[in-house]
Amino acid sequence: MALAPQRAAARLAVVQALYQMEVSGKGLAETQSEFESFWIGNEIEGAQYEEAEIAFFRDILAGVLTDQGPIDRAIDRTLAKGWPLVRVDAVMRAILRAGSYELLRRKDVPARVVIKEYVDVAGAFFERDEAGMINAVLDALARQYRSEEFQERA
Repeated sequence: MALAPQRAAARLAVVQALYQMEVSGKGLAETQSEFESFWIGNEIEGAQYEEAEIAFFRDILAGVLTDQGPIDRAIDRTLAKGWPLVRVDAVMRAILRAGSYELLRRKDVPARVVIKEYVDVAGAFFERDEAGMINAVLDALARQYRSEEFQERA
């Protein structure tokens, strides 16, 4: 299987795992084990979950938790005034956190790819307006974290 679909599946799994951790209170090891054993690459209730790049899944999931404080503060600064991250839907928070982590720490993935991938994940859960908001926040963070990728070429 090509790398891009496996990474897309890993991103979706990360968002689902972050959401599950937030609503259930489960820890990293338990959630990671559950997703790797029962979700990723398996059929559940008639839905086939795609194979994912496990190392990529693990890196983003653990990385979001490790860097959550700085990530949340950066997202808060980027969101509209009066709309802190805690007021954002839990799935949207998971998408923004995973995308922010990838923009901050995974320089091997172009910023525009990261943004597009998480907007695509958002499309699985939200309408166009919400996906547009995710696009705007991640784009602003990408320009902050990786300004060199957005420089005009002469």
